[in-house]
Amino acid sequence: MFVSFFQALRRAGVPVALTEYLTLLSALRAGVCGYSADEFYYLSRSCLVKDERHLDKFDRVFGETFKGVEALGDDPQTEIPAEWLRKLAEQLLSPEELAQIKALGGFEALMKRLRELLAEQHERHEGGSRFIGTAGTSPFGAHGYNPEGIRIGQDRSRHRRAVKVWDRREFRNLDDSVELGTRNIQLALRRLRRFARQGAATQLDLDGTVAATARNAGYLDLHMEPERHNAVKVLLLLDIGGSMDDHVQACAELFSAARSEFKHLYHFYFHNCVYESLWRDNTRRYVERTPVPELLRTYSSDYKLIFIGDAAMSPYELAQRGGSVEHWNEEPGQVWMERLLAAYPHAVWLNPLAEAYWPHYQSVGMVGKLLSGRMFPLTLHGLDAAMHELNH
Repeated sequence: MFVSFFQALRRAGVPVALTEYLTLLSALRAGVCGYSADEFYYLSRSCLVKDERHLDKFDRVFGETFKGVEALGDDPQTEIPAEWLRKLAEQLLSPEELAQIKALGGFEALMKRLRELLAEQHERHEGGSRFIGTAGTSPFGAHGYNPEGIRIGQDRSRHRRAVKVWDRREFRNLDDSVELGTRNIQLALRRLRRFARQGAATQLDLDGTVAATARNAGYLDLHMEPERHNAVKVLLLLDIGGSMDDHVQACAELFSAARSEFKHLYHFYFHNCVYESLWRDNTRRYVERTPVPELLRTYSSDYKLIFIGDAAMSPYELAQRGGSVEHWNEEPGQVWMERLLAAYPHAVWLNPLAEAYWPHYQSVGMVGKLLSGRMFPLTLHGLDAAMHELNH
């Protein structure tokens, strides 16, 4: 922190040794002087100046280096960053106080109130319960708490209770080259197999060659055959929403294993719930999207449909027009889910959220009902059960 001051003294001709500089740092750590510029001046002069002949040079360098510091005052509280105060405000809410904060009363009430505030509010607010602001209990804003609100201007999710997120968020693609810690996932996926030989004959048929050569009086008669491969076709739909941050490693392992096991595998991403379009690359999800009707036309009904997500979302995202957390959807999410499930009868949902927590989320039950109970935990036992279901 004071390296520039130390170097400036040396350039000015003050013979300052490194041991003296370290002595000054030790004195500061020990709290020998307070937050006063005058106290620091006398401490640093006594540590760094050995001969009074260099006092004038020291004073000149000190004045140039710390010019304006005196104006900050002696109160150390002026140095506390706003971020510290904001976090302190969050910690002051007790569980009883959190329980007393009520939701506005539904999606329509939230959107109506937001429109009113956008027309009414003209300045910044902090710590309140009404306006769009920060560190308060208002349903609108950032770094506060409300059981049902619209998050505006916050870097990441905290309580995971937002009905809508006003900010544009970026997500990374899942890595399909992750080294698996175990082979359990691959072994479970191998239950979903239907081997076939299709395409050009590029592989030596050893049994056929031996039989044909024997029938041909010993003259070599080579027979070729198409390569044997897994003919199962898979559509993989992956939730990449904020609540999935806790499960990225498990999903990346599953994605990597699926890419190695299935030749006919196509993947798409969605956020919390499937709506009118999906995307294949998270870095270009705002410019390159695949409409769901196009997906239904492109991939035939013999594809196995696998959803991967925690299904932890606001119930409005499934049941409400406009309920999507990021955009205005003209049709509820469950309508698009029903279209997909009607087109692909062989479908399952793999949930990385621990099964013990499923009853705590209304949306998990709603998704499970849509899939007629075909939701399985992302565990070895769950994968086995899901692959068994898809084989029927």
